[in-house]
Formats: sequence, C-alpha cells, structure tokens
Amino acid sequence: MQIPERFHVAETHGWLVNHRMNAALPGYLMISSKTDTNDLSELSEAALRELGPLLATAQDLLKRKLGAQRVYIGRYGHSPGYPIHFHVIPIYDWVEELFWKDSRYRVLQNFGDRPGETPTDGAELTLFVWREFCERTEPPRVQGRSVFQTIELLREAMRS
Repeated sequence: MQIPERFHVAETHGWLVNHRMNAALPGYLMISSKTDTNDLSELSEAALRELGPLLATAQDLLKRKLGAQRVYIGRYGHSPGYPIHFHVIPIYDWVEELFWKDSRYRVLQNFGDRPGETPTDGAELTLFVWREFCERTEPPRVQGRSVFQTIELLREAMRS
C-alpha cells in the first residue's frame, strides 16, 4: 500500500512512520515495516533494533509535544497485503471526555462478569477512536492542532 507523502512523518532503514490516513484524530500514527512480512521473526536484526526506539520516540512525542494523557501501541495486522505494522494511538483528555459523554459506549460495561480495575480500559477507548475518528463520515470535532499541523510538528520533532 502506498502512503501519500503528505502523511509521512519519519522513516528509518526498516520502517515508515505515518499518520493514519483515515484518522481524524491528530497524532494517530502507524509504524509499518518496509519488509513484506506479517511476522516479526522474519525481520532483520537491524529492523528489530530500530523498532523499540521508534515506538518509544513516538510515544514520548505524543505525550510531551501533543499532551496525550496515554498512548496505546498495538499490533493488529491480520489483513492480507499489509506488512507488519503498529498502531500508535494518543488518548487526550478530551477524547476520553467524549467517550464518557457518548451513551452508546456504556453498553461495553455489560460484557464483564466483574467490575474492571478502572472505569474504562484501552480496548474500549481504542474501539471508540476507531469508530468515531476513523470510520465516521462526520467525526467528532478535535481540540488543538489539525491532523496536518500535527504531522508537521511530529516531522520536525522526529528530525531533532
């Protein structure tokens, strides 16, 4: 899959960091292997050495430069035709506030047999981000920088 340049944030020998193309949430990043595999064990040692620092840098920048309250990092990638990739999802205070204001997501509380350790968790907030900021034709209004202002800020920060 070709990612248009306007979404590129950074690149290493083995990885491309880009803003998720269909995400209205500023800072939702994808870190994708340049090797056509869906298996970590098939990556070169060099690519594997780059991965940890790249994930750590992305998390740090989303927290420090954009004020994310939390950052979720997940590897999903079961769709054919995509190389192994990681979703790096910022959760801002205002995103969690929107989650709590949307009564449709209260149904998620009915799925556990026991109360959770916290009022909500990463799985619920990830679902919320996916449905509301990636799949809706009219996503919620964002607070702060736009997606493309965020891409520019992250490009500059990752060059430093």
